[in-house]
Amino acid sequence: MAKQTGIIKLKGTIGGISFYKTSDGHLAREKGGVDANRIANDPAFQRTRENGSEFGRAGKGGKVLRNAIRILLQNAKDKRVVSRLTKDLLAIIKTDTTNERGLRTLTDGDMNLLLGFEFNLNGKLGTTLFAPFVNAFDRVSGDATLNLDPFSPTLRIAAPTGTTHFKVVMGAAELDFANEASVFESDETAILPYTAADTAAIALTASITANSTVDVIQVLGIEFYQEVNGQMYELKNGAYNALAVVTVDTP
Repeated sequence: MAKQTGIIKLKGTIGGISFYKTSDGHLAREKGGVDANRIANDPAFQRTRENGSEFGRAGKGGKVLRNAIRILLQNAKDKRVVSRLTKDLLAIIKTDTTNERGLRTLTDGDMNLLLGFEFNLNGKLGTTLFAPFVNAFDRVSGDATLNLDPFSPTLRIAAPTGTTHFKVVMGAAELDFANEASVFESDETAILPYTAADTAAIALTASITANSTVDVIQVLGIEFYQEVNGQMYELKNGAYNALAVVTVDTP
């Protein structure tokens, strides 16, 4: 793989060389590879087909999860969240000890490996929020809860420069990977001043289906704002907002 330089950037194929654009810049590589029909039918490529099947399943699972929490994710994500999430979900699929290779699933894998996943590496929850919190999910009632005792924002939140206000957000999502469906509910605080004075106690609740029979995750995040002439603006378009998985609950 080579990087294109110069003023004019090429796209397409010339003389067996493919030119294309990625998040890493304009790249070029030699066109080639094994015939698709051979990969699909040749016994020699059985492992390749199995790997491809499970990679595709991880990709679809990632889409289900991202779509479920889209309301919060759109405010807190980095450019590589799709590939990072797919990689972690593929690792979960590989922990499935029930199904044969190539047929392994997220549902039969160890979803607990997703605990702590950060959706925005530019603003990790683990290095942003230092106030103790208690979170829980009750599968019988379907209630996901989050509680924080009063705390000083300037002491307990590592906010980016320019922050004048912040908001705490929480959500719970049912993830039906087999049917590529989901249910999501969220709750949030008001936009709070980023000052030294203690906040009031925070209690958030998001209620999903009682006695759900699918995997459930709970996410927690912080969004930052800057007040200008009485108006609230997302700080740096949300570049440093944090969002992470804080609960994984399997049936």
